[in-house]
Parts: sequence; C-alpha cells; structure tokens
Amino acid sequence: MATYHPSITDEQAALIRSAPLFFVASADPMLTRGPHDVGPVNVSAKGGVPLHILGPNRVAYLDYRGSGNETARHCTAGGPITVMISSFEGEDAATVRLFGRATVTPITESPLADLLLQHPARELKGATRQVIAIEIDNTMTSCGYGVPVMQLVRDRRGVDRGRRYKESVATPKETIATSRETVATPLERAV
Repeated sequence: MATYHPSITDEQAALIRSAPLFFVASADPMLTRGPHDVGPVNVSAKGGVPLHILGPNRVAYLDYRGSGNETARHCTAGGPITVMISSFEGEDAATVRLFGRATVTPITESPLADLLLQHPARELKGATRQVIAIEIDNTMTSCGYGVPVMQLVRDRRGVDRGRRYKESVATPKETIATSRETVATPLERAV
C-alpha cells in the first residue's frame, strides 16, 4: 500500500541519493500536442545525472541536450511533473514519486548552476542545456515489487550512442499510418 507525505522523508532521500537512474514524467497543461505532433505526455529516463535534493520540498537536476526537450516545454507552460525513483536492489524494494511543478532556467542564468555543476553527469559529454528545479507538492512511496532486481554495469558513454532505433525519419503519424497498412491487427486477422 502506498504512503503519502507532504515532503521528502529521510528514507526517500536515501533512495534518491543512491539511485543511478530516475524518470521524469510531464504533461502539457492543456494536453496540446507538441512540435512534430509529439503527444502531450512525456516520460524521460535520466541516467548518469544526479537528482539533487535542495530541501524537503525541492529537487533539481542538470538537463543535457540529446532529447526532444518536451519536459521543458511542458513545465514552461505550467504543466505538472512527476519524478520517479526506484530501488533495483534485491532487498528493500521501493518506488518513490515526487509530484510537483518545475521551472526551467538556462544554465547560464540559473542561480543553482554553480551548485549543480559541482556534480555533473560523469559520462554525458554533451552541453548542459538547462536546470530543471522542481517544487514538490507531495511525495509517495510504494512497494516497488514490479521493478526487477538489476545491477548497474556502467553509465552510457559517448561511444554507446546508438542509432539502431532512430533509423526512421518518418514522423509519428507516418509511422503509425505505415504500420497500419502493413501489419494486420488481431481483429483484422480474425476476420
């Protein structure tokens, strides 16, 4: 059963500080589609980048280039944000969620830049794009039993930058249309 808290607890802070990976989910406040017809909800994995606890109701992280920047678009528009951190260890399974709103500030203008740049990503070599600072409304801890037990082998390096899943230059609508034309759905196969 999930437990809710008005701020980050000591137990949650311990998991946040030890996590090699966290996820950020954001949504456009009006559920408006973005550039390239990208959907109004986004989830991003953030590995190799520490999530800094700035206070009981505030966290921040350095955002590096390399994604579509949907989190920044949603937060700038006033949309909600959720940060999820999970334990991948064999014992003490848990998932922590931080619910709130974020501000996005270019790295050159952020008052948090000096503090956050003391602990930059170890392997990400791209330019730091901005600071995402999150004001937390409340937190939740759940059991985490659905998360597999895994070990961190290493952070991704520049040479690991894959293109296998980025081969297509089709837009999402073209990809969906193409897949509908060439692949029969279970219902179509049954008819």
